[in-house]
Amino acid sequence: MPVPSESGKHKRSLLREQAYVSLRDAIINGTFQPGEKLRDAELEEWLGVSRTPIREAIGRLEAAGLVHTTPGRSTVVSTIERKTVLDAQAVAAAMHALAVRTAVPLMGSAEITAMTKANKNFAAAFAAGDPEAALRSDDEFHNVAVEASRNGTIRSVLEQVTPVLRRLEYLRFSSLTGRQSIAQHKRIIDHCRRGEADAAAEATQQNWETLSSLVDNDTI
Repeated sequence: MPVPSESGKHKRSLLREQAYVSLRDAIINGTFQPGEKLRDAELEEWLGVSRTPIREAIGRLEAAGLVHTTPGRSTVVSTIERKTVLDAQAVAAAMHALAVRTAVPLMGSAEITAMTKANKNFAAAFAAGDPEAALRSDDEFHNVAVEASRNGTIRSVLEQVTPVLRRLEYLRFSSLTGRQSIAQHKRIIDHCRRGEADAAAEATQQNWETLSSLVDNDTI
């Protein structure tokens, strides 16, 4: 078959993804503070990649609400806006609840085992005072149901709204207030194990709605 003239396509895609993840995580963990300017030359030196994947990554970050770009002038890390957070939380809670409700009838022992392992890792991250590991384990826990739901639209929506919530999650998982999620995860697992789709979905929605306490306590 004819080979497309474009070469190195997968390598460039990997660079774009790596640049996006590195920048996203630096915003989430506070390395880049709200209001801080992101300069291409400095980012190129830090990431060791060219300007093109950096600009593409910044475009994704802007779509996710983590940066604001003024064409030809500057890219600035977005402030944590109350309404933006609450809007994103409402969508994320609904999507995760839908994923669980859809997934429970399709789940087997492998999914229950994966959720249990992720929650154990989540608890261990708290014990170690490691909020980044807690975030990863929390993602692993919730992604079990997202994958099991076999609904690509749910995943796409969550990829859009979740990044803006991760900064609050990092704050929550940096403090003792996030420990309540361990018990909430266990409750979700118990409902899933018993095949109680509606109850598992309700518990999942409640778990995601706990982020609002940080907003109500004037954290942002």
